Amino acid sequence: EALALAADGAEAARAVASGRRGRLSVGYMFVLANAMLPRLIPELRRAVPGVDLGFAELSASTREARVLDRSVTVALCMPAINHPEIQVARIGAQPFMLAMPIRSPLARLSSVPMTRLQGRPLIALPHPDHGPASSAVVPLLRRHQVVMPIASRVETVHSAMSLVLAGEGLAILPACAQLGAPRGIVFRPLRDVTDSLDIAVCWRRDSQSPLIGTFLKCAEKAVARM
Repeated sequence: EALALAADGAEAARAVASGRRGRLSVGYMFVLANAMLPRLIPELRRAVPGVDLGFAELSASTREARVLDRSVTVALCMPAINHPEIQVARIGAQPFMLAMPIRSPLARLSSVPMTRLQGRPLIALPHPDHGPASSAVVPLLRRHQVVMPIASRVETVHSAMSLVLAGEGLAILPACAQLGAPRGIVFRPLRDVTDSLDIAVCWRRDSQSPLIGTFLKCAEKAVARM
């Protein structure tokens, strides 16, 4: 009996070491949830059926800490985390689009010229690596010489969309955000704009988890079908 238990223990250890067993905790940013998780989770279940999967929502202010303290094994981020102890694999990108109330005059356009944004209030999301006073869309506005006064700064895409719905301003968001948009909000492309935000998988550079490679392949497949 003791030999059998030892053999079972050795087999279990080999299964964990090979990535067939174990636990994978996946962090994800809300903006990617509706676009990624319904495609990603079935891929993971097929690829590693013996692995216990856990999922945790991340925000711009929590994502770096959750990866560093190992409370998540991998994180689906937009944009990538910039930290010397965190490894990054860019797996895709999403173009920027304009989110507005359906009653906005701009909603009647099939695409919105940047000049039409001049002077309109902006609901801004901070760039996670540059602090609360920054925004990922600032370079886009600057390049087109457009000034949008900031009505509010929020941390999450769903907060931005709530304020847009309330009529507080417009938001420039990645296209995948429209999958989680409440009724009453519409998205339109920005005319002649090719700017986008990277989708990235992030994990601790010193992580020894054999599951990261499998996760990366599954995430790449999920992004390819977005």
